[in-house]
Amino acid sequence: MKKALLLLAAVFLPACSSLEKPNDAVRDLAPTGKLRAAINVGNPVLAARGANGGEPTGVSVDLARELARRLGVPVEFVVFDAAGKVTDAAKSNVWDIAFVAIDPKRGEDMAQSPPYVVIEGAYLVREGSAIKANEEVDRAGNRVAVGRGSAYDLFLSRNLKNATIVRMDTSGGVVNSFLAQNLEVAAGVKQQLESDAKKTPGVRLLPGRFMVINQAIASQQGKPAGAAYVRQFVEEMKASGFVAAALARHGIQGAAVAPAGDAR
Repeated sequence: MKKALLLLAAVFLPACSSLEKPNDAVRDLAPTGKLRAAINVGNPVLAARGANGGEPTGVSVDLARELARRLGVPVEFVVFDAAGKVTDAAKSNVWDIAFVAIDPKRGEDMAQSPPYVVIEGAYLVREGSAIKANEEVDRAGNRVAVGRGSAYDLFLSRNLKNATIVRMDTSGGVVNSFLAQNLEVAAGVKQQLESDAKKTPGVRLLPGRFMVINQAIASQQGKPAGAAYVRQFVEEMKASGFVAAALARHGIQGAAVAPAGDAR
C-alpha cells in the first residue's frame, strides 16, 4: 500500500506544477525573499524535531518545502513546541505560513486554507477511572488537562460546561502533568495520547473521539493573493496524491487526507 501511494504521487507530481505563480502571491508569502514556515513539533502527526538538531521532518515540512519550491524561494523553518505558541506569534512577523488546525478564533488573526489532513481529538483517563465514555467527561469535578492554545483547548473552551480545563504549556507535557497533578482527564491528539499510553502504565484512552481536527495552512491576514495561492496549493496537494504519499512516507496512521474543499 505504501509503495502504491508513493507511485501515485510520482505519477501526479508533474501535473502539480501547473499552479501559476503570480508575483503578488510571492510578495505576500515571501516578503523577505524566503518562505518562513512555522512548524509545530508538538503535533507528532504533522512534524517532529530533526535528528541531532537538524531540520524538522514530517508532512507539514514536506508541504512547506514544496510550496517554497513552487514560489521559487528558499524555505526557513521556524520551530515551535505548541500550537498555541504558533498562533500567539501570528502578529509578530516571524512566520509567513503556519501549519495549524482550523478554528474560528484563529481565523480572526490569520487566513486559513481548506484542510489537508483530518485527525482526531481523544481523551485519556486512568485505568481505574469511573469515566467510560466521552460524554461523561463534562461533569462537575472533572479536571481536563490540555495544551494551552491548542485546537482542542479552543474547542473544549467553547463546549465544556461543567468540567474544568487545566492548561499546560505544551501538548507534549499534558500526560505527565495529568499524572503529576492527579487530574481526571487528559485531552489531545489521539496519536500522541496513544503513544503516551503505551509508555505509561495504568492509563487508557476513551473509545472514539470527541472532535475532528482539520489541519490547514495559515497565512498572514491582509495578503489576499498569498491566501488565494495557498488555497489552490492545498487543493492540488490533496488531489495529486502528495499528501497521501507524505502520510505514508512518514508512517503516519490514524490520519486521513481531507476531502476537497473547505471543512464542514
